[in-house]
Formats: sequence, C-alpha cells, structure tokens
Amino acid sequence: MIVRLCMDEEIEEVSVIWHESRKRVHTEMGFESERDVSLEISRRVFRKDIAAAFDIWVFEEGENLLGFLAIRGSSIDRMYVRPEAQRRGVGSALLDKARALSPGGLELYTHVENHGARTFYEKHGFGAVRFGMSSAPENEPDVEYAWRQG
Repeated sequence: MIVRLCMDEEIEEVSVIWHESRKRVHTEMGFESERDVSLEISRRVFRKDIAAAFDIWVFEEGENLLGFLAIRGSSIDRMYVRPEAQRRGVGSALLDKARALSPGGLELYTHVENHGARTFYEKHGFGAVRFGMSSAPENEPDVEYAWRQG
C-alpha cells in the first residue's frame, strides 16, 4: 500500500473513482441532480476543474487505485474512496498524507447530510467551524471542518 502523486495517465481512472463514489453518496443523500450525471461529464469536470487546480494523491494497493485526495495548500477539495475499499484504512492513509503536506492545519467542506464523511472527519480530529450552503448545482447545506495540530 502506498500514497503517491497521481500520474497524468491515471487521471481517467481517478475520475471514475470520483464519479462512482460521488454518485453513490449523493444518491443516498437524495440528490436527484446526480442521477443523470454521466461518466463522460464527470471525466471532463474532473480533468478541467479538479486535476487542473489541485494536487492529486492516490492510494495504490498492488496495481489498484482505491482512493484519492485533491489538495492545494491546507485545503482538501475532495477525498473519495472506492465504496468496496472503505473501512480498510484508505481514507486514514490519505488524511495522513494531507497532514504531512500541511502540518499546521487543514480545512474542508462536506454536505451536512453526508453523515458517513462527517463521522469519519470528526473521528480523525476535525471540528465543525461553520455551516452554510454549497455552490450550484447542488445548493445544499454544507459544513466547513478544520483540523489543527495540537
């Protein structure tokens, strides 16, 4: 098992992890807008808006990518783990990498209704800082979390 920077040729596979994981979580939360999002749209958005703006770190086991972290400075933009790989330490390893990259602290947002993510982050020492609304197209209640070494 290793956490390393994503290679350009892996961006497509990472976008599939994002698409499948996001679609599952958002469907569970009742986000109807996610039902019609195609893999092709997700690939385009991931490449243009995420991979172009953030450092992408991947969790690799053998030859399989099981999750990824998109981070810039102290801001975690996205962190997703394949559903079948959850609860196996992948997310914890990705958070460890984020803490190593930004030892002074980290910030992130997640949806209020994403109870699994909220439980995970709180278990790993993140605290809720403020509540608000996510941007379009979701326009859903969200929560900002922060972690500070201490």
